[in-house]
Amino acid sequence: MERIAVDGIDVAYVREGTGPRLLLLNGSGMTVASSAILRTVFTPAFEVLTLDPRGIGATTIPDQPFTMADCAADALALMDHVGWDSCSVVGISFGGMLAQELAVTAPDRIERLALLCTSPGGAGGSSFPLHREAATATVLDTRFTPEWLTDHPDDAALVALLAARRNAAKTPEVARGERLQLDARSGHDVWDRLPRITAPTIVCGGLHDGLAPFANSEAIASRIAGAELRAYDGGHAFFVQDPRAFPDVIAFLQG
Repeated sequence: MERIAVDGIDVAYVREGTGPRLLLLNGSGMTVASSAILRTVFTPAFEVLTLDPRGIGATTIPDQPFTMADCAADALALMDHVGWDSCSVVGISFGGMLAQELAVTAPDRIERLALLCTSPGGAGGSSFPLHREAATATVLDTRFTPEWLTDHPDDAALVALLAARRNAAKTPEVARGERLQLDARSGHDVWDRLPRITAPTIVCGGLHDGLAPFANSEAIASRIAGAELRAYDGGHAFFVQDPRAFPDVIAFLQG
């Protein structure tokens, strides 16, 4: 794990793999450490840069609230630090929101863009308000009733895994950092700025996602010239549920 100083905080990151440059932006509360398995999806094909966003993981937890624009500025500063004038970006959930903010702020620095299970905010639709209430099983996937989970043990195991992560013991400081991130997420709105994105873009969503409904993916794609829209059989974790998802994303990012 390496660190750089940005705007009074230390941003932690890892750089691994070989190939075309790819910035990986993770979901709410996800850290470099907790995304180890996810990173291995991309490192065989790309040089992957992954950071702990401000407030999360090994990055400094600021004393004051911050915005999605602040998080995007951190990502741009990290790209500068490692000498990347441009790169492709894959953003998942919160990371998809951050990827949109980054792409509308600095469109010339994005080569290809993959947005997974995310929302544009504003008139295009927001994701479930995690700053106010925790996601239930049916928010993660609208099919995940108790009866469904009884009949689908793989889905039940996925719900249990996510619940264990959510309910893991945390220090008050870690909880404060996660709260700051959720508060920043609650202000996400790039709807009016999405047409600024010029990079080839793929927007992927799960048909049964209750956290970032597929209609929000449709809305994003409608505002980005030439964007490809892909629907998958799953909920917020469709990329785990539908084996087509990651190969499609990787193929798109490879051009």
